[in-house]
Amino acid sequence: MNTSLTRLDPFTLIDDVFRTMRSPGVDAAQRQSGFVPPVDAHREDEDLVLSADLPGIDPDKDVSVELTGRTLTVSGERRSQTEADGLREVRYGSFSRTITLPSEVSGDAITANYESGVLNVRVAGVYAAEQPRKIQISSTERQQTIDS
Repeated sequence: MNTSLTRLDPFTLIDDVFRTMRSPGVDAAQRQSGFVPPVDAHREDEDLVLSADLPGIDPDKDVSVELTGRTLTVSGERRSQTEADGLREVRYGSFSRTITLPSEVSGDAITANYESGVLNVRVAGVYAAEQPRKIQISSTERQQTIDS
């Protein structure tokens, strides 16, 4: 029987509150699993660039990047190196982050590399079809002025 106590860390609770506010797309089940990597996604010209902080993870064994239709999913697991009791502030567990792309792309358009604990995924050309269109504005006032 394991009689060790788990220390309640108030900073972890505060971190959970801020992560909940910043990441509404992460559901409670993911937060309860322990490890939810922070993700940044932004547009660079016609490409989507996604960066995920994944320190201490072997990208060859523990990370997967998958494309299904317009859904890009980064998933994996951060494994504990030891099972020792004591202070544990680093979170471990399975994770999955999903982003819906604005248009479908082929698998060849996606590249991923892992460097210094950061996974970078580039979706080339995903914004290529997204060009602004000018919308004609109709006005009843203008029509009345022309008729007068």
